[in-house]
Amino acid sequence: IVVAGDLFHSVRPTNAAIIFAFREFSRLRAALPDAPIVLIAGNHDTPRSSETGSILSLFGDLDVHVATMEAKRFSFPELDLSVLAVPHQALAGDRSELRPFGTEKHQVMVLHGEVEGVFPADRTAAEYGGALLTVGEMAPDAWSYVALGHYHVRHEVAPRVWYAGSLEYVSSNIWGELKDERERGVSGKGWLLVDLESGVVTPQPIELARRVLDLAPLSAEGLTAADLDRQIAERLGGVPGGIAEQIVRLRVFDVPRHIARDLDHVAIRAYKAEALHLALDLRRPEIRRVVGMGAPGRRQTLPELVRDFLERRPLPAGLERERFVREGVELVETVERELAGA
Repeated sequence: IVVAGDLFHSVRPTNAAIIFAFREFSRLRAALPDAPIVLIAGNHDTPRSSETGSILSLFGDLDVHVATMEAKRFSFPELDLSVLAVPHQALAGDRSELRPFGTEKHQVMVLHGEVEGVFPADRTAAEYGGALLTVGEMAPDAWSYVALGHYHVRHEVAPRVWYAGSLEYVSSNIWGELKDERERGVSGKGWLLVDLESGVVTPQPIELARRVLDLAPLSAEGLTAADLDRQIAERLGGVPGGIAEQIVRLRVFDVPRHIARDLDHVAIRAYKAEALHLALDLRRPEIRRVVGMGAPGRRQTLPELVRDFLERRPLPAGLERERFVREGVELVETVERELAGA
């Protein structure tokens, strides 16, 4: 059993989170007493200082094989298996060691990082902070299997090289995560069952505790507040099984300020109380302004202004401008989404 990092969201998780995780690993160990369990630290649960210590070491008491700061090789002779466990911090060092070693027939590597060219261009569901990797650095043809952590959407990077994805929608932008899943043809969450002999990887779906619903958006153009109230009620009321205890987003475009103010906020509060979380995302009409001699034109967005500035800004030698501009714009867009509640 391989857990590829970010068991916890932070280096110092809450006591409740620690107790819950410890109980679940205890249950796993009791149900599968002969199965080796390998756990590595991701960027979220890696201390900035080695003196801080890692909470993941606690799971060693359950006979879990843990790698927190340095890469470790674990050998399981009874399975003719060797596992190279490469935590987030280890990728800051010598990567020439990312090669099989020993006489075991089955050679597995588990690591936590960002493979270049895999994450979406807009990074809607991609967490920052992962160590950058290339496919070549992993030498995929040399391994029986490479298990990757960091990206929350299931994805095959190369034959026998996979991101299993997360077991829940826990990224900083779950709506972007849903979008990535739709684009990649992935349905829901789960884990991967790997046959090391044949290389066949079989997704194993799991039933989530709740649904994450991104409803079809509405347009408020030309509507009164009462009209929009009715459409919101119809859209939320038409969810199969209802929205009770679910995570829901409903985007409404072209909502003028006065219409947003006059909506039935008592009803909206009731919807939000019914759902576990309801993101009612009301968006203002696109702003247009007069440019030059009076010709209508669209006002530049903040990311567009940032892009224009960064494309002209002098850069130090050796700094790749295209990547510099892309990351600057992505950071601004991330902040805008967070401020908008998106």
